[in-house]
Amino acid sequence: EATEVDHTANLLIRAAVVVDGAKFETFIDALVNLIVVIPVKEFTYHLHLESVNTFITLLSVHLFTEQPTEKSIIFRTIYKCQHANVLVSALLHFVARMVEVPHTMFGSSTSGSFVFGIAESLLSIFTFRKQQDVLKATSASGAELSQQFRDHYPLANQSLLLILIMTNHCTTKDNPYRVSLFGCADSKDSPKDGASFQIDFNSVYETLCRIVTIDQATLLLYLLLHRNERFYRFVMAQNDLENLVIPILQTLYHAPDSTSHHIYMSLIVLLMLSEDDGFNKNVHNIMLKNIHWYTERTISEISLGGLLILVVIRTIQYNMLKMRDKYLHTNCLAALANMSAQFRALHPYVAQRLISLFETLARKHTRLDAQLREPVNNAVSVNVTTTPEDMLQDLAVLEEVLRMVLEILNSCLSNQLVYCPNLVYTLLYKRNVFECFRSHHAFQDIIQNIDMVVGFFSSRLQRVQEQRGELGVNEVFEVISKGASQWSSDRLRVSLTNALQKFPDLKFKYVEEDAPEEFFIPYVWTLVCKYGCVHFSSESIKGVTTEIQC
Repeated sequence: EATEVDHTANLLIRAAVVVDGAKFETFIDALVNLIVVIPVKEFTYHLHLESVNTFITLLSVHLFTEQPTEKSIIFRTIYKCQHANVLVSALLHFVARMVEVPHTMFGSSTSGSFVFGIAESLLSIFTFRKQQDVLKATSASGAELSQQFRDHYPLANQSLLLILIMTNHCTTKDNPYRVSLFGCADSKDSPKDGASFQIDFNSVYETLCRIVTIDQATLLLYLLLHRNERFYRFVMAQNDLENLVIPILQTLYHAPDSTSHHIYMSLIVLLMLSEDDGFNKNVHNIMLKNIHWYTERTISEISLGGLLILVVIRTIQYNMLKMRDKYLHTNCLAALANMSAQFRALHPYVAQRLISLFETLARKHTRLDAQLREPVNNAVSVNVTTTPEDMLQDLAVLEEVLRMVLEILNSCLSNQLVYCPNLVYTLLYKRNVFECFRSHHAFQDIIQNIDMVVGFFSSRLQRVQEQRGELGVNEVFEVISKGASQWSSDRLRVSLTNALQKFPDLKFKYVEEDAPEEFFIPYVWTLVCKYGCVHFSSESIKGVTTEIQC
């Protein structure tokens, strides 16, 4: 089967080279017409599927040649197609509708029995009506869900992959498919000037919520949020954001089962969501119960914001142990920083994890600093490949991370002190973790602010304790609540470096790096080879720089 597909692909590529441009353009137009004009019915499903697969097979020429895409007649013809808007619209509709594959190829029984034919038709009708149950009834991991998505919804799967291929190639020049995807508008709004096409955003959103734990769905969500301002605003206005955020958090929580690319994209999506102040506020108003997949600790009830903080902190700690990737740290901390001014009603365990994150990093900093101060001949080297230069670089990264964690704490205390009694309580209990950094030049100013909070509440507790004796937990929280209502946030936010200036608000915005195609094109083709319906021979692949496993 694989040999036949590869042979067919080679024939298509050779045919495209020998025919003149006009004939090949006619062929592409015919493919577009098959996809766009003919409605998807039970008996036309595989016609649409094979038309989409033909596009993917044609574009796969990129995998088998080192020739630049701009010199390929296939790419040149496809990317000057006049029907990009209707094609992308049709493909995105295929994704959003998620029509399940019929049980028979042409919608009729192959058994030759009229009775069995009626029975199969009835079964097919019922399965079409119950298509929502196929993915919802499982707690499958991302990889397993990808398999189920491909097997049950191959047209949606292949259409999604084709959208990713078309929008991630040829990004430095005019790409009509990128323009089309990024310019689409919601069909429920009045017709928009300049909109490439209209589609029901709610349908797209609900489908992405269902499948966002799949790599290719996360990547499509990233493209829409990052490049389509209308879709970003639509998502921010939704009242059920937990349906989108929780699956993303599950991907991060199960990081060992995900690829590093998928972890990056999931974090970047969270970072883009955290750029919206409304999102940062709303996540603390959405209460969740019995999150069964979070096994670090049993929590009967927690806000979506609290769960998000816990999972991002866990991702930071996982990265420290396994991946040691500064870029990942940066995205995690940027998302927390964006949210910090809106932290509210933090669960006691969330407050503890925030402080313990600093504590863990502080211990690592102290240990690394001590190793650097030891004479070289006395040092016991655990890892002979680690040089003093590497250790100095690690120390510098650690100090950046520690500083950011302190700024996150300071931002929360500056803006939401009255709403975060559990954080104040944890700070009082763990005040000693800041001891070693009070005189450190990189942390002096920010720790001064935290010390002011600790000192303020400590003195109040001491006065009350002198009057009443030992205080219980409830009495301590009563003192904290009264003290917080009297606290002047302006007093807290004044920086020691300049008594007239406050610390700037923490605001980070995701910016795509230069030459993004170097990351996205190999990633997309890896997904096509791994989760697509068309097999490609990995031994013949030479058109991408990173390893692709088919």
